[in-house]
Amino acid sequence: MTFLPAEFKPSHFLWEYKDGVATVALNRPERKNPLTFDSYDELRDTFYALKQGRQVKVVVLRGIGGNFCSGGDVHEIIGPLTKMAHDDLLCFTRMTGDLVRAMRACPQPIIAAVEGICAGAGAIMAMASDIRFAQPGTKTAFLFSRVGLSGADMGACAILPRLIGSGRAAELLFTGRDMTSDEGLAWGFYNRVVEDVMAEAYALAEELAKGPTLAHFVTKRQLEAEWNVSLNEALEMEAQAQALCMETNDFKRAYEAFSNKRKPEFQGD
Repeated sequence: MTFLPAEFKPSHFLWEYKDGVATVALNRPERKNPLTFDSYDELRDTFYALKQGRQVKVVVLRGIGGNFCSGGDVHEIIGPLTKMAHDDLLCFTRMTGDLVRAMRACPQPIIAAVEGICAGAGAIMAMASDIRFAQPGTKTAFLFSRVGLSGADMGACAILPRLIGSGRAAELLFTGRDMTSDEGLAWGFYNRVVEDVMAEAYALAEELAKGPTLAHFVTKRQLEAEWNVSLNEALEMEAQAQALCMETNDFKRAYEAFSNKRKPEFQGD
């Protein structure tokens, strides 16, 4: 089934699409954009659907109202979870993990534009993105221990150490404390910390959208696929992937453009 980005109208977040760039905007600003059972579901389904919506070349993930996401809604998620039986709890934790799986599986690069509060599941969504920009003063917290839960949530114990190192990840996951924007930049969680984080995110999104789309999709796929393979396996995987990219029209366009001393105009095929 084809995903039509220009016609998509989600119920639990805002969606915009223009010139290959899609925006997913969490939109409960009065509560700092917490997630609900329904928004988890719809976000997961949307990122999975993007496999069939390759008109979308880049996704910008953001929050409305000066904050990114405060995590799961205390009253709409946390409260009900305290009354659920084990099987229902396991269904929920598998569903939340599936959101991360969907974000990593969608072919498009995801740029998280983070302002204000980025906590709990919000911090996980930023972590699961491919590129992260933050505004100065942003507070990022994997705060699960502060509500009596482990830091082993939605892939945090697998992904976060790869981004910032095992010791730093352990500290954040054990304590649940805020990671400052300066720490996030120094540790490699954030690619950039800038005042106008939205302008920075969209400038990069537009640049990537004009690039070789299929090649970008391959890069994202291989960044994911090569986590758990040997160097020899990775070299073979990349040889095969790059050989396929060399068969694209974009590769031929690039050669012709460089030969004629002009900038290539990629068309994504």
